[in-house]
Amino acid sequence: MIDAVVAIVGQPNVGKSTLFNRLIGERLSIVLDEPGVTRDRLYGTCDWLLKSLRVIDTGGIILKDLPFQKEIMMQVDIAIEEADIIVYVVDATIGLDQTDRVIAKKLHASNKPVILAANKIDDGSKQELMYDYYALGFDRVIATSSAHGIGIGDLLDTCIEHLPPKRKKSNDDSLRFSIIGRPNVGKSSLVNAILNQERVIVSEIEGTTRDAIDTDFIVNEKPYTIIDTAGIRKRGKIYEKIEKYALLRSMSAIERSDVVLFVLDSSTDITDLDKHVAGYAHDMHKPIIIVLNKWDDVDKDEHTFHMMQQKIREEFLYLSYAPIITLSALTKQRIHQVIPLVNQVYESASMRISTSVLNEVIMDAITLTPPPTHQGKRLKVAYMTQVAVNPPTFLLFVNDIELFHFSYKRYLENKIREAFGFIGTPIVIKARGKEE
Repeated sequence: MIDAVVAIVGQPNVGKSTLFNRLIGERLSIVLDEPGVTRDRLYGTCDWLLKSLRVIDTGGIILKDLPFQKEIMMQVDIAIEEADIIVYVVDATIGLDQTDRVIAKKLHASNKPVILAANKIDDGSKQELMYDYYALGFDRVIATSSAHGIGIGDLLDTCIEHLPPKRKKSNDDSLRFSIIGRPNVGKSSLVNAILNQERVIVSEIEGTTRDAIDTDFIVNEKPYTIIDTAGIRKRGKIYEKIEKYALLRSMSAIERSDVVLFVLDSSTDITDLDKHVAGYAHDMHKPIIIVLNKWDDVDKDEHTFHMMQQKIREEFLYLSYAPIITLSALTKQRIHQVIPLVNQVYESASMRISTSVLNEVIMDAITLTPPPTHQGKRLKVAYMTQVAVNPPTFLLFVNDIELFHFSYKRYLENKIREAFGFIGTPIVIKARGKEE
């Protein structure tokens, strides 16, 4: 569970992205190397003192009329709006300038906790450079070097001091599922159809929903909470075009979900934004159901569904486990199938397999297709055990984890799915070697 959202802001070339990578503990490339996931990375997770922070990177702020600067300022505004804590990064070796003062004024107006990171202070001789920045009126200025890791602990300690109050949870006994998707695919209409009443505003204008709306309801004496993910508060298409930042609020809804309904508009082509949205849920290892909405708008024959299914599998390689359902929120066609499918997927994600039964499947799989050799060495498997649910997580004990190739991991995952189902849920397989 995320305890706070931290936005990193500042002028270009002050070390924001370096700090971002330092906090989340890895260097993130622009495009993920996992097949089928093509999107920029602007966020990551940082764990510190038993707390979990979501960190948002932003574009550099320039007070000049340059190409894309207006869009960058909008990105920053949205990140600030979504953040619980703001880290304002400056290059302490350059010194205060007018842009710093204008940015500081904007940050003060946000009424959010602001921590100023006086960056690029690589040694003690530069320590005094940080004191000029107290003139900007922030309570805490911390000397940092993103490149060398100096002051990062102090920065994170200060973030922890400013954690917001715990967010209110929905009914803890209910099965929580969220409705996610790009604007205008019919998310709110689907909520209305499931609830069979007008609980939320429905509109054809993109970005109408202002915030994530939780609605508790009961079906066959079982409690559920449906979470309608929001667009951004700022209205207008130009904001919706800032795809990465428009999805930030959806992330917290996904985190709170037991199951995610990923909605596509079956009457239009799949877009990069569709992939961005699904990618967030995939990254969080959430059970997923792919919902093809507006099926009534599609000219169909006996081959249409098969062709659409094949297209989805090609575009979303990483969601091969997700069931696909076609429906119409408008006409309520097949709406009655949603809740039973949510239950089925949640039960799959919660399923535990005994170690003895699991190892029968694994040993049969290894006998059928032994691990390939690598530089004259072959992977040897001792046994596997399930260590967690939601998502189902398995620990494989091997002679050398370096020999456990991704392709063989995928092979074992497929064999586990063949044997036990695990419909709609990702499976996590981790290896542990003898030396561990």
